Amino acid sequence: MEPAVWKRLLSSVILGFVLYRSDVTALKNGLALTPPMGWLHWQRFLCQTDCKNYPTSCINDQLFMQMADIMVSNGWLKAGYKYLCIDDCWLAPHRDKNNRLQADPDRFPGGMKKLIDYVHDRGLLFGIYQDVGNKTCAGFPGSRDFYELDAQTFADWGVDLLKFDGCYYDTLEALKEGYRRMAMALNRTGRDIVYSCEWPLYARQIEQVNYTEVAEYCNSWRNFGDIDDSWASVKTIVDITAALQEELVPAAGPGAWNDPDMLVIGNFGLSFDQQVTQMALWAIMAAPLLMSNDLREISKESTALLQNQEVIAINQDPLGTQGYRLLKVNGFDMWEKPLASGALAISVTNRQEIGGPRYFLLSRAMVWDGLACDTCYVTQLLPTRYEYGYFNASQVLKVPVNPSGTVLLRLE
Repeated sequence: MEPAVWKRLLSSVILGFVLYRSDVTALKNGLALTPPMGWLHWQRFLCQTDCKNYPTSCINDQLFMQMADIMVSNGWLKAGYKYLCIDDCWLAPHRDKNNRLQADPDRFPGGMKKLIDYVHDRGLLFGIYQDVGNKTCAGFPGSRDFYELDAQTFADWGVDLLKFDGCYYDTLEALKEGYRRMAMALNRTGRDIVYSCEWPLYARQIEQVNYTEVAEYCNSWRNFGDIDDSWASVKTIVDITAALQEELVPAAGPGAWNDPDMLVIGNFGLSFDQQVTQMALWAIMAAPLLMSNDLREISKESTALLQNQEVIAINQDPLGTQGYRLLKVNGFDMWEKPLASGALAISVTNRQEIGGPRYFLLSRAMVWDGLACDTCYVTQLLPTRYEYGYFNASQVLKVPVNPSGTVLLRLE
């Protein structure tokens, strides 16, 4: 499809979507009105349970207490990252005598409630992991046949977010029914618990996903496999999201978010320009911002990127529109995201991985027709802040973009 035709089509779709969502507040639980922000252990720490040989990176209470303290002392909570989330491998191998889930007694000697109280005492919220099947992906007890009991257990402990995986299910209908049952069970506890699903990730392997139905039950949902700490993985997720955007974009909004998986900024696999690209595109896509890194040793450069308040504001914009790829031309990807104020966020990614910076020529005719200005003020937010000034229909903005890097702009 020609870029101009694609632009007109998507602009009309997004405008209609924005108008449709303008009187919608959230899902029935009223939670996650903006994409959840926080920290999740999985990509960086995986299922390391050998605390003798790996004392600083095993999944135990000490790791999470340290991260909780750092999230407060180093400005992460203040920046908006309020959920501290544990993933798989926190569980004991078996349920207790009353069939309740229990934490591994050696790695969590005080139990999960004690850890959650510690997190809450620091002003943070706590996220936990379980699975719709009879086992978690790592082989620990799953929630099948115990949805209501597990939901009440999480509420009793003070859990604030549930990441619900999809391993070890029998049939597609069992998978979908399990996700529905857990959603209703969480609501019946009376506690506010954000519900993060992996329903589309598993269902997509068998049938086309009905995102309208998913959004009725889940506050966020994973569509693809786990992210790796690599540029190849980030590119793949971005490209699949763009390929499916006609399905994904209309489903997203306040209380319901497409989740492209964790931020790996501050780890080993991405150059700084590639970290900028992930941060910019996750902001444009209105994605949950769940870091998976080691906050004890993250660089100042990566910290500043993750805590950039102007970029976070793009992600957390109350209109809740998921951005979309508008153009793919000459080795550049251009994405845009309408904002509540009538402004527009634009990202331009240089997909070439050879040579030096290249110029992208941005004209007013390229951008969303619903932008509430003919002459707009343009501010570059990433990779560095720069004010281009006023920009009208007769001008062309010459934007330099590094290889595999991204420039994030705000037009208002």
